[in-house]
Amino acid sequence: MAIGAFAAHALKGLLPSYALLWVDTGVKYQMLHGGVLLIIAFALKQWPHWQGLKWAALSFLLGILLFSGSLYIMAATQIKALGMITPIGGVALLVGWLCLLIAAFKQPE
Repeated sequence: MAIGAFAAHALKGLLPSYALLWVDTGVKYQMLHGGVLLIIAFALKQWPHWQGLKWAALSFLLGILLFSGSLYIMAATQIKALGMITPIGGVALLVGWLCLLIAAFKQPE
């Protein structure tokens, strides 16, 4: 949230509008998946050996770093080639959702 507020106010005149959209997209995905990570953390306190939740959490963390992180760095540096990393992060986020879905239908180990 702080990144979004910083971009909306401090970077508004410094970055082109498309770069601000990259930051906005990164913030939205980071917030959503960060919230899911918090829920998973609470679930893991209850079921610490539930491997599906652990894989989901790792996938979400990797996805946030690669997806949102690449958008932030791309916006800051204007190196558009970094956009090749963004889909890898998106796939990691999808894998996290798949792991979470599978974990929801399996009994804790």
